[in-house]
Amino acid sequence: MEINKVESMSPLTWAYVGDSIYEAYIRTYLVETTNLKPHKLHIKAINFVKAKAQAEILQKIYDKLTEKEQEIVRRARNTQNHHVAKNADPADYMYATAFEGLIGYLHLSNQKERLKEILTMTTGPLVKRLRRLTSHSGSRASIPSGRVIKKIK
Repeated sequence: MEINKVESMSPLTWAYVGDSIYEAYIRTYLVETTNLKPHKLHIKAINFVKAKAQAEILQKIYDKLTEKEQEIVRRARNTQNHHVAKNADPADYMYATAFEGLIGYLHLSNQKERLKEILTMTTGPLVKRLRRLTSHSGSRASIPSGRVIKKIK
């Protein structure tokens, strides 16, 4: 899609698309890295796509974003959203919308390589979170080692 057309869209449209792209990425990641059955896959996926998890991931990768990407995040975060999050803290919901907005923007503007890089950046925190969730649930998922991103203040 032409960059001018993407730029003129509402950041909530970017987030709408980004939500589906990120969820598909998470589902694929879980299928490729675990031996869980569909119901357990769904339960695990929810832990990654919920607002709190996305807000945490955005915090961890924010300093690795370009100035333009940080601007996209700010635009998406600050867009007036009339949807009230049912099970999320309003601040987490805003940051999750910002994260999804970035993912959607990159996808719609055909920046596939950068999208792949950013999704890959999320893998380290995903591996840590999946290990923590798996150890508490007692399931036996096979989880490969991943690149862990240092905690960003």
